[in-house]
This record gives sequence, structure tokens and C-alpha cells, in this order.
Amino acid sequence: ICALPILEVDTRLKSGQIEVALKEFVSDKTNWRKMLKNEVEVVDLKQVRDELLPKVQLLIDELGAKMLNNETLEINYPVVEYPSKISSLNFDKTPLISGLLKGIKGQYLILDVGVLNIRKFGSYNITLTY
Repeated sequence: ICALPILEVDTRLKSGQIEVALKEFVSDKTNWRKMLKNEVEVVDLKQVRDELLPKVQLLIDELGAKMLNNETLEINYPVVEYPSKISSLNFDKTPLISGLLKGIKGQYLILDVGVLNIRKFGSYNITLTY
């Protein structure tokens, strides 16, 4: 997984405004099932940046955003084994989840029995034993 910082702004509001403008040209939806199986598409992020930024240049100028010329960042997630089939786990349906932790990718815990979107259960009180 890679990332490329492209702009710097001084408020979260401005960041959101630019994000909304970019969504017109790029989907912000991740196919989480493919991501968790490590079926990721290799993309030239600098090329995509160079194609997208001219489309929102007026807004970039209006908001005083600073263009960045950073290198691509590689993000390595600790995963021992990716699942071949994705089975989503849910504390509302299964209050007791037991399994072997195989990895962490983004907001997901990858267990040998399925995957858990831990962000979805942020306000839950859980007990973890090992």
C-alpha cells in the first residue's frame, strides 16, 4: 500500500473542500474485501496527481494550498497471512469472537476466523485475552 502527500493546507475545513472537489474525478471508496485479501492494484501515484491537480487548480489557489513534491510513502501492515475468503465478524451478531490474530490492515483485525472492522465498534467495551 502506498500514499503520496500532494497538498498542505492550514485547516481541516480546507482539506475537506479539496477532498470534495477531487471526489468528482476519483472514487474515495476502497474495495475493502480486495484490500484484505491483498489484491491491490499498482498505480503510479505521481501520474495520477499530475492528472488530477490541474482539474482543481482554481480551488487550490483560492484556498492557498501548498503543493507538495514528496516521494511516495510505502505503508507496511503487519500481516502474517491474508485470508482467501472474507468473512466479516460482528459483535452485535456474535458477542464472543475467538480466533488467532493473523494481521492488522488499516482499521481491520484479520483473524483466522474472519475479519473485524474494529472502527465500527469504537464505543464498545471489550475484553481481550491471549
